[in-house]
Amino acid sequence: MATYKLPQKIAARQHEITADFLKLLDRHLADIVEGRVTDMYEIRDIADEMHIHPTHLSNTIKLTTGKSPCYFFESKIMVIARTMLQDPHRTIADIAATLTFDPSNFTKFFKRFQGVTPKQYREEIWQGEWKKTELLTI
Repeated sequence: MATYKLPQKIAARQHEITADFLKLLDRHLADIVEGRVTDMYEIRDIADEMHIHPTHLSNTIKLTTGKSPCYFFESKIMVIARTMLQDPHRTIADIAATLTFDPSNFTKFFKRFQGVTPKQYREEIWQGEWKKTELLTI
């Protein structure tokens, strides 16, 4: 049985689409965090900006990375959320609003990926910091 080898030009374009997607995603999430935009993109919004069909974008990302575009969205949002939760001056509701969630959905989203609620995560961080400080003073 003969195997089909993907032409180099097509493979290069697939990786270019993936790189462009990740750059646009990073830029959009930075805009969200900085308050420059208030609506979270969906895959179709990024595809529109890239001037390609959303299905083509999703299929290409999956083909080149083995993961869906949502995986990258969710992973990057979780990194941002965990970072924001380290700031004791920000409320969980404020963080949720910044990331375009209502507090209840943010808690569900966060718990699904982290295994604990944002409040529990924050308490774990503070407890860890307290223990580090205590060890340093001994």
